[in-house]
Amino acid sequence: MKFRNPVIPGFYPDPSVCRVGEDYYLVTSSFAYCPGVPIWHSRDLVHWRQIGYCLTRESQLLLHKSAISGGIYAPTIRYHNGRFYMVTTNVDAGGHFYVWTEDPAGEWSDPIYVDQPGIDPSLFFDDDGKVYFTSTNSLLSTGIYQCEIDIETGRKLTESRLIWEGTGGAFPEGPHLYKRNGYYYLMCAEGGTEYGHMETIARSKTPYGPFESCPRNPILSHRSLRSPIHATGHADLVQTHDGNWWAVFLGVRPVGLTFRHHLGRETFLAPVQWTDDGWPIIGNNGTVAPEMEAETLPPAVWEDEPALDHFEQDHLGMKWNFVRSAHKVEWSLEKRKSWLALRGTEVSLRDAGTPAFICCRQRHMYGEVSTRLEFHPQDGDEAGLAVYMNELHHYAMGITLMDGQPVLVFRKQVGSLKIEHFTPLLQTSAVDLRIQATPDTYRFFCKVPGQEWQMIGEAETSLLSKEAAGGFTGVFYGMYCCSAAGAWAYFDWFEYREVQDSEMSHRQ
Repeated sequence: MKFRNPVIPGFYPDPSVCRVGEDYYLVTSSFAYCPGVPIWHSRDLVHWRQIGYCLTRESQLLLHKSAISGGIYAPTIRYHNGRFYMVTTNVDAGGHFYVWTEDPAGEWSDPIYVDQPGIDPSLFFDDDGKVYFTSTNSLLSTGIYQCEIDIETGRKLTESRLIWEGTGGAFPEGPHLYKRNGYYYLMCAEGGTEYGHMETIARSKTPYGPFESCPRNPILSHRSLRSPIHATGHADLVQTHDGNWWAVFLGVRPVGLTFRHHLGRETFLAPVQWTDDGWPIIGNNGTVAPEMEAETLPPAVWEDEPALDHFEQDHLGMKWNFVRSAHKVEWSLEKRKSWLALRGTEVSLRDAGTPAFICCRQRHMYGEVSTRLEFHPQDGDEAGLAVYMNELHHYAMGITLMDGQPVLVFRKQVGSLKIEHFTPLLQTSAVDLRIQATPDTYRFFCKVPGQEWQMIGEAETSLLSKEAAGGFTGVFYGMYCCSAAGAWAYFDWFEYREVQDSEMSHRQ
């Protein structure tokens, strides 16, 4: 069967996977966005649907002082004795912790902390009942450390020990421990989560080593390749219920000859073969392609999420996120029936706080988002539609007031540079806003219902890329409102559509 990569497109990095019977569960990093750590379900490893988030309460998710690329780093998910465990690191508040649940789509426990420095923790439940806690020491960048813990309390039962320093690549991180045919396999990422990224593996007869490095390392890397996929690494292995092995891992799809990527690090999939001498090979001798052919599990396709959200439910859909805190944003689906009401605060998209901004990931190179906005601004108020990488790298268009008259503002914020264009509005009872995306460009449109779309500006995707903006995240689309007086903005609907390249020139 052929399948397409990435299997989870958009900013869903650092994937980790576990199997329970014939079901598969996957988690990814979320950094300063909340809810934290999205969790996915699949029955074939190719088709995934999001079923929830692991971190939904303030007691689990303290992000108030986090940079966009701070907060929650690479998680690991494991299943043992009827419980799911998700272990991660809040790099700004508390360090390593894990939460657990018996229902991965439901509520997870409060955090249980583990006193070991670093990032990228993992859990391994051995056959003798011991539980190993493995992570990288990001402060010293010296390698992979491990200890045994009491899984009920997080208390360390042994001192942390350096068990492997990798193969010599920078930043050995993202470790996972596995057991197969009497060997303990320790797999980790090296080279940094950028274009030198790679996955390496070693093995030992004991969980603490000494570890013998695979003679074919790296077992996954796209370094120096001519490929539409780059930065592959940070992998996790899973054995399927039919006995085969697979790897999930992150990668990026850069645009242009100078390699700039704005969607963020995405989740990819590849089959794994074991050699006669007991070493894994990921994909095609360590490489993958946008389209791969492999002996997959029988297809189990989920129903597509509707492109159009009419805000008719009593809760926000699974795709919606907030910056740093959902609890500081006042919104309602009841204030006006079938509208999303969003109350502005003095925090703007340019501020390192919690703006009134409800957003979802950009998941496709070609696509568009649209919404209908009703907003009656006072001096200093603004509400609209944005494409957002961080405080200093975003584009927005919205309704504001200038000289007592409503205008449409189109703003480009790139580093310390800000460019604004203003277009008079004849009326603001309702204005439709649209952003069209291609791999290279965002185009911005508005219209009064019943009239034609008018293009008001365009901007480069490259200026919202990781290479321009820094950090580890990807681009989000969203609805925002800024108002020191607490004015409400109303959004009638929001539509996200993937659009084929051939359609783009005809859609305005």
